[in-house]
Amino acid sequence: MGTLSDPPVLLVDGYNILGVWSQHQGSDPAPAAIFADRQDLQTARHQLTDALANYSAFQGYQTRLVFDAHNRRDQAICESFTHSLDIYYTDYGQTADSYIELYCAQARPQATRIIVATSDRAQQLTVLGYGAEWMSALQLIKDMATTTTKIRTKQNSKKRSPRRLLVHSLNPEAKRKLEQLRYCP
Repeated sequence: MGTLSDPPVLLVDGYNILGVWSQHQGSDPAPAAIFADRQDLQTARHQLTDALANYSAFQGYQTRLVFDAHNRRDQAICESFTHSLDIYYTDYGQTADSYIELYCAQARPQATRIIVATSDRAQQLTVLGYGAEWMSALQLIKDMATTTTKIRTKQNSKKRSPRRLLVHSLNPEAKRKLEQLRYCP
């Protein structure tokens, strides 16, 4: 049984997200901020993975990015990218949709919060029937861009902080001794 302390699970239909991004590439600056240099599918997958790693850590999600076997005859592979992001390549003949639906069906009795990111209408209805939440691909892309901006802003404010000087991290006794040395002839 899931507990309140269990992190929400975010299941992402990888190729669906990439497809929606490519359709909206020129119309919305948010997706372009994440996938700045989409030369090929592998580059796009890596960019999506990096963006999801940051997003998942920031949001506190346990994320599984799912890609279809896509003409691979290999067995399913699950790679741990970070502590909060796994990448799953389905078995030959299995779709990301069927994997995500099966995951939702099996997790239902555990009462774990599951969010599915896809713009596939049929999959949306199916996972909602299993009690999962749904997020559109475009919403996920916008949320990742917003998160990236928040992270950069937070990092930049830390760099400009006057508290980062060594003198601010010293204990009072060390500060007193340094002041004595500074003004001693």
